[in-house]
Amino acid sequence: MKQPEFVKGRRRLPPWFKVKLNTGPRFRHLKETLNQLNLHTVCEEAQCPNQWECWNQGTATFMILGDICTRSCGFCSVQSGRPTELDLEEPYRVADAVGRLGLRHVVVTSVNRDELDDGGASVFAKTIEQIRVASPSSTIEVLIPDFRGVWGALDLVLNAQPDILNHNMETVPRLYSLVRPQAKYRRSIELLKRSKDFGVVTKTGLMLGLGEQYDEVQRVMRDLCEIQCDILTLGQYLQPTVQHLPVVRFYHPDEFQRFKEEGLKMGFHHVESGPLVRSSYHAEEQVPLELQ
Repeated sequence: MKQPEFVKGRRRLPPWFKVKLNTGPRFRHLKETLNQLNLHTVCEEAQCPNQWECWNQGTATFMILGDICTRSCGFCSVQSGRPTELDLEEPYRVADAVGRLGLRHVVVTSVNRDELDDGGASVFAKTIEQIRVASPSSTIEVLIPDFRGVWGALDLVLNAQPDILNHNMETVPRLYSLVRPQAKYRRSIELLKRSKDFGVVTKTGLMLGLGEQYDEVQRVMRDLCEIQCDILTLGQYLQPTVQHLPVVRFYHPDEFQRFKEEGLKMGFHHVESGPLVRSSYHAEEQVPLELQ
């Protein structure tokens, strides 16, 4: 059996991960706007492989509440630590950027801010409110943390009426203590269930390649269908640095297609599945027609 190849302590990427780097005019305009307004994106902080494609299409995922996360997930390249500031003007700058860039669909995510009573939910709500003012025709998707299971914080976000409520499961229950040590599988399921019961379109995602088994992925998909989650994203985990969890396995594009077909048969309204898929990849194409 052929042994995996390693580059600087990490497994060599299969050929289907080749990405064309292209800093076109739209890329530069978006970059300049973000810099002018002192805004962060998860595209940069999480080293997303789709940054070039998305930015050249004029799309980006805003990351609010700073760039220091209170959690230490084994897969994530965002800096961990204790944040020292809370920027209450940030929602206005995000809304300004949305207006300047003319975005049809906006994705807003954040670091975890577990030191705050509401986990930053009020800032999410204010950001949604200000985007509505600056760009009334834009659809808004929020990718939120679990707020430590403080459901009043979730209600703050839901009452601001985002079009899509996204919260990532990330992995299978068996691997939570390794991949998401400060999270709980059932807590995340409950968050998505409460959001669906509220009446909002729900979305979640999984990373593959961390050591999960095929039947474990299927089990998570069934759990999500039981709570009628609408949209599922499936992508390949890529190790950001040698200090992060290693890739146990690379899935072939054909396997991602199989997961997509199974997910649609299970009842998901939309399944985005592929090696380069991330939470916000092609997010504007996943918005239900009735919301457009």
